[in-house]
Amino acid sequence: MNPSDTVLATICARIKVAAKQAGYGPVKLLAVSKTRPAANLRQLADQGQQHFGENYVQEALSKQRELADTDLQWHFIGPLQSNKCRDVAQHFDWLESLDRHKLIEPLSRLRPSSRGPLNVLIEVNIDAEPGKSGCAPEQIAVLAELITKAPMLRLRGLMAIPAPHEDPPLQQTAFRRMRKLFEQLREGYPPVDTLSMGMSDDFETAIAEGATEVRIGTRLFGPRH
Repeated sequence: MNPSDTVLATICARIKVAAKQAGYGPVKLLAVSKTRPAANLRQLADQGQQHFGENYVQEALSKQRELADTDLQWHFIGPLQSNKCRDVAQHFDWLESLDRHKLIEPLSRLRPSSRGPLNVLIEVNIDAEPGKSGCAPEQIAVLAELITKAPMLRLRGLMAIPAPHEDPPLQQTAFRRMRKLFEQLREGYPPVDTLSMGMSDDFETAIAEGATEVRIGTRLFGPRH
């Protein structure tokens, strides 16, 4: 058995247990594959992993070409520069890092109608970290309204990367605040269904606090060299 088979199965089992303990439905695993070669992605795809998250547009496009024979869902999860809107609109299934209104119009305009609307998560800087991407919580409502008015975008929810804390209760607090913001958003937009938070070191805590998607890289692929 390929070692990656066991790793993916183990992580999926842990996610399933955490979701069951939290008392709600399945949680999506997003494999964070930035800087990893396409061959590593193919190994996971052969085991049934479908969703992959990339931070760098050109690197992702190269992998998409190499893996064109697979049926994968591509998520852009890094900070998005305006000059990359065309590539993301045309070649990705999800954008998880929308954090300012000026991206909305070009993303919708440049999205090919043949692909259907681009799934969008609003990224929130939940801990107000200086220099970090993500909007302030009070900006969510305005961005959500603009996204829902854009014909080729589909609002799916929120994403956050809370500041790391060695103290678990502090980490839980950030996740809990995100869950509250998510529930408030869903009150106004019932189709919203995705709360993306939690990574390799804290995904079970995130699931306990309401994550419906976790983004895992190191635990799947091993440390970067």
